[in-house]
Amino acid sequence: MRVLVTGAASGIGRATCLRLAREASDRGETGQVAAVDLGPSAALDSLVNELRELGAEPLALHGDMSTTDAPARVVGEAADRFGGLDGLVSNAGVNRPGPIASYAVEDWDRLFAVNTRATFLLAQAAYPVLKASGGAIAIVGSMSGSNAHAGLGAYAPSKAAVIMLARVLAQEFGRDGIRVNSVSPGMVQTGMTAAVYADEEITAARNALVPLGRAAQPDDIADVIAFLLSPRARYINGHDLVVDGGVTGNFLGRLPGLGQVTRA
Repeated sequence: MRVLVTGAASGIGRATCLRLAREASDRGETGQVAAVDLGPSAALDSLVNELRELGAEPLALHGDMSTTDAPARVVGEAADRFGGLDGLVSNAGVNRPGPIASYAVEDWDRLFAVNTRATFLLAQAAYPVLKASGGAIAIVGSMSGSNAHAGLGAYAPSKAAVIMLARVLAQEFGRDGIRVNSVSPGMVQTGMTAAVYADEEITAARNALVPLGRAAQPDDIADVIAFLLSPRARYINGHDLVVDGGVTGNFLGRLPGLGQVTRA
């Protein structure tokens, strides 16, 4: 599989690159993985080395997904190197929490640029090569995109927008054989949330909210992304797959005093 993954140096992006490389190796193929991140880093170098060890052909690319030119540029570089693309994973994301009443326009615009507009530009640029290969797009949304949360500023609105963008792309691109789906993780232990999970009490409290008893690891999400890109998901299109261990469906179970309610 020839695939491009943004936000690849850490967390879900890193796990996805490695998962796709392993699956290609298991099939006796050489996975071609374009790993895109903001700039050079030890983490990106380490990922490239791990991909090589798995027998993949890695391509490290740098690009700021908040700009209007980087998405198309990295798609072009990857397609030129690999002779096309079979998959696109739009994973890069940022978060700047804050109350809406005092939220800065600059922060609002940046979150929408990275979390939403970049996916539009990546998909637009990848459309011709994915049409040629009958490829697929997986977009990383969030449970926050379909569940309101105070204090997250533009994060939830930007994720709601990218989930709807995935559905629109599925309607338009599907007629050309390109499947488009989104994955909405719940709580995941990544670099972005490391400071939160460094607190053992908070970690325990978060785990207790999840019916499966734990927050997700990046591999839990990467496995789902790999599935959606694969032929096994050949008839899934325009779907937002929530991967949260059941936490967003557990609201009523957290109501204080619920066990004390009796029939009248």
